[in-house]
Order: sequence, then C-alpha cells, then structure tokens
Amino acid sequence: MNGKQIIPFLTTKSLHPENQESPINFLNEWQTPIKYFYRRNHFTYPFLTQHHFWIQISGQVHQPRFFHYNEILSMPSKSLIVPLECAGNKRVNFIPKVYGEQWEEGAISQGKWTGVSLKDILENVGLSQNAQEIVFEGADFGKKPGMHENIPFERSLPLEKALHPDTIIAYKYNDKPLSFKHGYPFRLIVPNWYAMASVKWLSKIKVIDDAYKGPFQTDDYVYYPHEDSDRDKFPVTILNVNSIIQQPIHLSILNIGIHEIKGIAWTGNGSITELQLSFDKGETWKYATLNSLLNQDYAWSSWSYIWKVEKKGEYAIYSRAKDSSGRIQPQTPFWNRKGYGYNAVSKITVKVE
Repeated sequence: MNGKQIIPFLTTKSLHPENQESPINFLNEWQTPIKYFYRRNHFTYPFLTQHHFWIQISGQVHQPRFFHYNEILSMPSKSLIVPLECAGNKRVNFIPKVYGEQWEEGAISQGKWTGVSLKDILENVGLSQNAQEIVFEGADFGKKPGMHENIPFERSLPLEKALHPDTIIAYKYNDKPLSFKHGYPFRLIVPNWYAMASVKWLSKIKVIDDAYKGPFQTDDYVYYPHEDSDRDKFPVTILNVNSIIQQPIHLSILNIGIHEIKGIAWTGNGSITELQLSFDKGETWKYATLNSLLNQDYAWSSWSYIWKVEKKGEYAIYSRAKDSSGRIQPQTPFWNRKGYGYNAVSKITVKVE
C-alpha cells in the first residue's frame, strides 16, 4: 500500500440540500471526527452574517433580550458525549418501502458537545407563568414541498425537556468551534431525542403559551402508522433502542477461523444493558461483551463478540440491544408512513469459504 493510509468517505444521498451518511462501519472512536459526521439538511446552507452571532429570546418571558456569542462563551459551560441520530436512519429497510431520504445505517454520529445549559440562559430572562413550549428557529430556510413561501427550520420542545440541565446551546464540537455545516455558531443539543430536535444555526428562541404547530412539528417528524390515514399519529421524540453491526460488513466473504464481530448500541431511555447475537435467525441468542463510556449517560455502547466458525457456508448474523427500561429491539419494525425510528433487529449475511 506504499504506506498510504486508507480513509473512508461520507456517502452522498443528495446534494441540494446536502445529505450525507457517516462511514459508520469504519469508525471505532467514541468521538466521530467532524469530517465523518453525517450531514442532514432540509434546505441549502444559510448565508451567515454578524446578526447570526446573536440569539434572540422573546415571547412569554419577563425580560426579552439578545445574547451575543461572546457573552454565551463567558457563561459556565458543560461538555457531554452525545450521539445524534436522524429520525430516518435505516429508512431503506422498511417494507413496504416509504418515501424520503433512503438512509442506510450512517445517519448517526457521536461526539463531545460543549455549551451552556439552556436552563441557565432562560433563567436570565425569566419565564412567564403562561409558558408552555419553547420554539427554536435556525438560520436555514427555504421552500418546503407543497408550500409557496420560504420558511425557516423551526421546532419546539416542551418545558420539561427544554429545562433539563443537559439540554444545551453548543458552540464547540470535540473541543473546537462548531463547523459551519454542523451549525456554527450555535446549535441546540437535545440528548436522548432524535436529531431533528437539535436545531442548527440557532438564531431565535421564542417562549409560547400554547402548542407549536409548525410544519416540522405537526407534519414532518410524526409517526403515521397507517398508509392512507392520519389516525393514531404521534410525534417523534425519544430515540428507540437500536444497534449496528459494524464489522464484518454485510455480504463479506470470510475465511474459516476466528473473527471479531463488533458494533455499537444506543438508546434514548436509560442505558444499554445487553447486546445479543444470533446465528440461527433468532432461534437462540448469545451475549456480546459491552463497553460503555464511564460517566457519560448518553453515549452509545460499543460491543464485541469472538466468533469461531468451522464450516463453510452462508451465515446470517443478527444483533439486538436491550436497555435499562426493558426495551429491546423487535424482530419486525414499527412501520410508519414517513419511515421514522427504524429499530428492528440488525441483520447481516456473510459467506465463509
């Protein structure tokens, strides 16, 4: 190989807007390098000005005001290792197929986010007793399919989640300023929720006294269980328990002998307590070795299993994770019209020669 390092690349799903998957099968670090962090956009990238170095807070507050970038940097900060997963990750696996970006397994990445607790910032302005939800507006905007006017990307959080001390306004990733493509100068980070909640290029925060009904809240990022009806719909929020087999890669050809099977597992409710593997299509299960990051409540767990294979043939390998709340990956996914939250048992097939 002439001593040259082989490096992976992002996998492009679309260019306008830019949506690219992380090379998740080849990432073994707790902190995804920014160049390998997946990219998910609804619109083209915003054109930033000096105006975007201020965050405006308004609505049901006692003292509406602006916070400048330097002021936020001067406030007490905290750092958290948090994975961000697109709600459409693994969408390609749904049967029947659903419309939307056909993400495989790489719409997830993890790193160290540093910023200021949103709770601390809101204490500076004082919430009205009428406050019910908090709306976050990014600097990115454009035309949503079926709409004629430009709209910003905008989402809300209930008070309880917004005021959790680990919901932060981040300005660093892996100890460096946020990259432009991942939200510079400010990005909301909402641990345990799918990444649509972690609004990029955060520019405005508005406290409201009712339920927010913007299109990215009540149309997109909603589970629709029925193909031709909105009946029984409910919002996308907490991450499902999930796992990925990173190595070997699906449809690999292996030699007879000993192989390490490895991957990651994550959840939005509690922590990963078990990772099991099956080599007989779910009839029996074997426990993998879990490795969790100490003192990091939100980080994914890595796992590994030493597999000794003595016979040639084709093998299906399944993985399923279980979390401390008792949730376990199901054999079949919860099908929904927009293809969110896929977390069925992860499967690969390999051939041994």
